[in-house]
Amino acid sequence: MNAAAAYTTSTGEAFQFWVLAVVAVVGALCTVLMKKAVHSALCLAGTMIVLAVFYLANGAYFLGIVQIVVYTGAVMMLFLFVVMLVGVTAADSLKETLKGQRWLAAACGLGFGVLLLAGIGNASLTSFEGLGKANAGGNVEGLAALIFTKYVFAFEITGALLITAAIGAMVLTHRERTERAATQREQAEARVRTGKQVPPLPAPGVYARHNAVDIPGLLPDGTTSELTVSETLRARGQIRDVSGEALADLAALEQRAEARLGRIERAEEAGK
Repeated sequence: MNAAAAYTTSTGEAFQFWVLAVVAVVGALCTVLMKKAVHSALCLAGTMIVLAVFYLANGAYFLGIVQIVVYTGAVMMLFLFVVMLVGVTAADSLKETLKGQRWLAAACGLGFGVLLLAGIGNASLTSFEGLGKANAGGNVEGLAALIFTKYVFAFEITGALLITAAIGAMVLTHRERTERAATQREQAEARVRTGKQVPPLPAPGVYARHNAVDIPGLLPDGTTSELTVSETLRARGQIRDVSGEALADLAALEQRAEARLGRIERAEEAGK
């Protein structure tokens, strides 16, 4: 009777599984498909919380609490802080730093999928012992006995990977200057020697209808100057081009000035 009860699933457990499984799968897909890194991190945090609920529902209370406190509360927040400190732009996401990394990532994902299906099939076709025997002395004691005896090397390797990730995050975010900063005079002399943009960069909106930061300045011939706007706004596609409107206003002013000059000349000729 007890063996049969271990293999049966109640209606509440089935309802909980199918609802939360859909949420977990949708969150995992959004983690991969979202364009912004912050949105991907939030979706991954939601998936981790659902996995913690699964652990708690199956009696693995220690893993459920660790999933929420350590992974969702610490690791994901660390990831968000690194994203906010380092910054991720649209230009970075489109640049492939390593050749063939997409194909390698696809192969790794396919291999992980095959491994996951094999694990699920093995668990479905073979019999397993319930958590009662594994947690005979308590869930924490049973888990500790497995971690520090049978899986001690895997546990140490995982700890080394986490320490390496933490060190990498600190290296990326730490910006300690190792040399003296150049003065304004030295920077001006360097610009003169290299011949690149000797005067300061022009401000946004110069000779245009607006002076907003997302509007490029206009050159004397009416064309826009790319040096007047930020590269970040240009990569995001948030630049507004008002050169056509400015040129139309300039043409209207010239026509009014020519008409006024013509009226003055006709008045002078009539007075003579």
